Amino acid sequence: MGSDYVQPVYQLDGFNCPHCGAFAHQAWYYVVTATERITGGDVSRVSGFAACFCARCRKVALWKEKEMVYPRTSVVLLASEDMPLEVKKYYDEARAIFYQSPRGAAALLRLAIQKLTIELGEDGANLNEAIGNLVKKGLSERIQKSLDIVRVIGNNAVHPGQIVIEDNTDVAISLFKITNLIVDGTITKSKEIDALYDNLPAEARDQITKRDK
Repeated sequence: MGSDYVQPVYQLDGFNCPHCGAFAHQAWYYVVTATERITGGDVSRVSGFAACFCARCRKVALWKEKEMVYPRTSVVLLASEDMPLEVKKYYDEARAIFYQSPRGAAALLRLAIQKLTIELGEDGANLNEAIGNLVKKGLSERIQKSLDIVRVIGNNAVHPGQIVIEDNTDVAISLFKITNLIVDGTITKSKEIDALYDNLPAEARDQITKRDK
């Protein structure tokens, strides 16, 4: 998902469903227990629990103390639609294990951006060198910093240093957002510009080509 993605938030009446991924209205309900008696039944609310019901896929998400506990991958941003399949494979794996191992997720995201540098023309053998080569080719400082954030934190996840991922899941969550921003900056923006350029009149594009020869 791109910038239109709306993260699930407690009591929000619309967001991207953690089950089907579509933006949809969410109806909220208390979780209750019912104890049957001969004369009827008692209903009591389960303290701290709530559920939301997706109007699109009609599936339920369960919340405890304002945090979604089912399904567990929901707080993590979905992959950009322009993310290459080989990169997305590692991204989705990181998303799937995030709650079990934020550190493992960070390490997988590092592998994801290493695969992305291959998509951008590098050999992928050394991520640090690949980023440096992309900078020499004109990579923006913003994307360079984003790549190095994922690289350094991912390295720390494998070889523990000053950043303790297990104690700071917010850092791991931010890496998913940064990875999508990298894809946006290196692939999505280029596709949008190319599409606009291709829609210019053919005569104008021919004149530009002659100018730049």
